[in-house]
Amino acid sequence: MPGKIHIERRAENSHGGMRLDQVAAECFPDFSRARLQSWIRQGRLTVDGRSARPAARLAGDELLVLDAEPEPDGEVLAQPLPLDVIHADEHILIINKQAGMVVHPAAGNPDGTLQNALLHFDPELARIPRAGIVHRLDKDTSGIMVVARSLKAHASLVRQLQERSMSRIYETLVHGLTPRQGRVEAAIGRHPRVRQRMAVVRGGKPAVTHYRVLRQFGHFTHLEVSLESGRTHQIRVHMQHIDFPLVGDPVYGRRLAKRIELPLELRETIETFPRQALHARRLSLLHPTDGREVGYETPLPDDLAGLLRAVEKYDD
Repeated sequence: MPGKIHIERRAENSHGGMRLDQVAAECFPDFSRARLQSWIRQGRLTVDGRSARPAARLAGDELLVLDAEPEPDGEVLAQPLPLDVIHADEHILIINKQAGMVVHPAAGNPDGTLQNALLHFDPELARIPRAGIVHRLDKDTSGIMVVARSLKAHASLVRQLQERSMSRIYETLVHGLTPRQGRVEAAIGRHPRVRQRMAVVRGGKPAVTHYRVLRQFGHFTHLEVSLESGRTHQIRVHMQHIDFPLVGDPVYGRRLAKRIELPLELRETIETFPRQALHARRLSLLHPTDGREVGYETPLPDDLAGLLRAVEKYDD
């Protein structure tokens, strides 16, 4: 039926020993763990073609297939929160997410999220999985996102993400002087010891990141970054992997080495910048109604623009 959910994901080798419902939550992040557990019990989420219990332990590399019907998302409350809507039509919303806003409710963030705001903006989004949210930005990453307003749009956008026909371009400021352009190809999975972090690991999911220099300063580089894949924390992990971590990144970044000679004003600005310096600037996709390519952009937020002005002033 139109809007029926069919998604296939392969468990990573690093998932070996984990419960099926835990792995499902990582492989199908657009759905709550409670909903995934229900679908597992109903046999709608299978493992290598067979039903299993939510507590079943995986070996790794199994094929997980989700075949389910969308259900109303009634467990998340609507809240009147600020929402920057760039574009709205019958099938999609284009949102400029502010830094500091979590996308989905989760442990530690039960409300005050983008999903809560969307349900207040349009109560009909309760009929769509995760209120139409089909991809995510980290809490402290700002920028552009697309939201589905119909089941037709949801199916189309999920397919485009799977087929990598949706294009996303970011801007970031990193430590160090990168080559003029480059490509990072390195598989990403859960950190083997710190499960809240991602890392470049053997047996992870394939991931490719492209970057090009917008401007180089004395000790920092302003980059444009595009993705061939959409792994969790991909840009942050890949730039750290090639030793050019993002300024302000509390997880994958670094403090300035004391040997770097910088004016005190700039050192303080860099070391106190409160988030990873990452902004999703542009999004291109095929409109779910007629397949025409559409693109949307949002400018750098004030904090990131101010950071770049400080670097230009003191590190040029």
